[in-house]
Amino acid sequence: MTTATTTPRKSQAEILLRFVGWEFWRNFRMLDATFFVLVLPAAMYLMFGVAMDQGEMPAGLGNVSAYVMTSMAVYGAVIATTAMSGSAAVERSMGWGRQLNMTGLADAYYILGKMLMALLMAVSPVLIVYLVGAFTGAQFDSFFHWISSAALCVAVGIPFSLYGLAFALLFRSETAVSAASGFLVIFGFFGNLFIPLGGVMLDIARFTPLYGPAMLARWPQTEGILIPMQAGAEVQFESMWVLLANIGGWTAIFAMMCVLGARRRTTR
Repeated sequence: MTTATTTPRKSQAEILLRFVGWEFWRNFRMLDATFFVLVLPAAMYLMFGVAMDQGEMPAGLGNVSAYVMTSMAVYGAVIATTAMSGSAAVERSMGWGRQLNMTGLADAYYILGKMLMALLMAVSPVLIVYLVGAFTGAQFDSFFHWISSAALCVAVGIPFSLYGLAFALLFRSETAVSAASGFLVIFGFFGNLFIPLGGVMLDIARFTPLYGPAMLARWPQTEGILIPMQAGAEVQFESMWVLLANIGGWTAIFAMMCVLGARRRTTR
């Protein structure tokens, strides 16, 4: 007499790990997403932080190349979290969640998996930019500055997952997610991320979404010093509370946009 054998059911943790691994590989193979998230920040660092003659000049507790490296790592982390959270919302609105339910992955684990994916995609450009920087002349005064600034680059990118989610909920299309990533370029210029600003432009920058994240990520190196536009210009300082208020305020705005988008979706 033979007994039937049954295949043991996989646990939610096993399904989650397989889902995260598959999602990461799927996104990594998408050349357009890979270029903007992984390649572009490193290329911009090489352009602005290495090709320029000022790269070896001192800047706070490091050099100019390190300053630019941190800025481009922030940009890469922000693009990654924006794209990942936005694509997750679009997938749900297109019924992808129903397909995933057939795999046994619960909704809570799906959300957790997307959060882990956003974190992995945020870490990836930071790691790549910092590796490129380490081999091309970027310098900090200590190893602690490398670790702390890299960790802050990842941390300040997390609130922008709400930004990408808000665009996806409000407009419910992949084009909206691309538009959200496009606006980050504008935010980067006005947020003192790509080039040092001064005067009225700097006053405006303090109210833009990327000003606080960029300054906070560079804090281990600059300790609040604003790199002047020209040599010999007056050195300015930014207080920590201004940066935290900027990040907290825009995080609240992004969260409210998500709530409005979710309500708009449920009322249809």
